[in-house]
Amino acid sequence: MRLVVQEFLTLDGVSQGPGSPDEDRSDGFDQGGWFVPHMDEEFEAVAAAWLGKADALLFGRRTYENFARDWPKMTEHPFAPLMNGLPKYVASRSLETAGWKPTTVLNGDVASQVAELKRQPGRDLQIHGSSTLAQSLLAAGLVDELRLVIAPVVVGRGRRLFPDGGAPAGLRLVSHRTTPRGLSVHVFESTGSPEHGSYGAGA
Repeated sequence: MRLVVQEFLTLDGVSQGPGSPDEDRSDGFDQGGWFVPHMDEEFEAVAAAWLGKADALLFGRRTYENFARDWPKMTEHPFAPLMNGLPKYVASRSLETAGWKPTTVLNGDVASQVAELKRQPGRDLQIHGSSTLAQSLLAAGLVDELRLVIAPVVVGRGRRLFPDGGAPAGLRLVSHRTTPRGLSVHVFESTGSPEHGSYGAGA
């Protein structure tokens, strides 16, 4: 399987709490729900196509608990059969069991366990949200593709997918588009370490 990170971001790089004001108030974050006003039919079609490529889902504990709370109740949502039915994995040192079936808890050396999952046949192993987990797996060189959806909003603070001090990464742009309500949809492939150069005469 290919490890794919799917993340919603503000223009200033925040990934925390896109879906509602109460989705994730950790560390005093009070700007949740910033993504929702920019959703439109074109974005929903993109998201459906991406989810249709998933053979399994991977989460950090915090995102998993939010999704496990909400998705089983969203029976009328068109994504619900896949979100609730796909095999799920959650990286956590504290969870021993997980009620959102089918779920497997990964603890200990998560990177090696994810590497083993990637060796299994299939299409996408998708990380939804879970920015801290995504950061660690990007640093470990395990991420194959990033699908980033950037909303035209600045919230000023919150947890970021790419924080200061994060691991460098080289990327290649595969595709990009803008939806009617201004969401910028970018798909990148990982290329290893970033390249560097100098700009100037004779360069």
